[in-house]
Amino acid sequence: MYSIIVVPPSCGSVAEQLRIGTGDRIEFGRAETDGGGLTIAHEGVSRVAGEIAAHRTFWLLSNLSEDQTYVVENPEGAGEHIKVAPGRVDAPVPFELSRVTLPAAGDLLSFDVWAPRHAFRSVERRGLEGAGTVPAFALDRTKWYFAVLAALCERRLRGEPRAPLPAVEEIVERLRPSWPKVSRSAVYWNIDYLAVKLRLRPGPETAEPGRRTHGKKESLASLALRFDLVREDDLMVLAPVPSGAKR
Repeated sequence: MYSIIVVPPSCGSVAEQLRIGTGDRIEFGRAETDGGGLTIAHEGVSRVAGEIAAHRTFWLLSNLSEDQTYVVENPEGAGEHIKVAPGRVDAPVPFELSRVTLPAAGDLLSFDVWAPRHAFRSVERRGLEGAGTVPAFALDRTKWYFAVLAALCERRLRGEPRAPLPAVEEIVERLRPSWPKVSRSAVYWNIDYLAVKLRLRPGPETAEPGRRTHGKKESLASLALRFDLVREDDLMVLAPVPSGAKR
């Protein structure tokens, strides 16, 4: 049974998708292959550019080009990606949904690879005795500081992994429908509080004075997205985006 689905560029139907099972391999590149590989008709793509191998719940990528690094992104991961250097073989790709990007003579070409058979086990303690594990990050999703953190991460969670972070004024406007008394000072305070709570900076008694928030915002968003402290489902703490508004 197949475990990996390869979706060619500009795929128009399910029939055009390529399905491979555990242990199977397909090549991709400019040259047409007899074994049902993926043909990418672009002069900037090597004749045999790479190979995809299915391995149970994940897949392996080989970069067979001479001088081009390939990037594999997680479209749902707010910027998660891996780089596969020229000549690297059987690099494991852990993402359930992946987008492979190939630099090609000034263009960036991409195709998708799906690994829909990811398996999970229950994370419940199942009656184990003793004290529970202390949470790595103790966040209360009912507090305003979590709404500020969600507003910081919103653009990147909604499919723009390289989007600039919102300014404090933009956060204020984004939160005002659900938090009428929000102010710039309140947002600044919550950003400072989050930086201390998530151990990104010392407490107020040792912190340097000043309101240089850009570095703190970037550090907070990066940490939150890297460890899934804020997920797309958590954006429900924000007011709905107005119809027709740009996210």
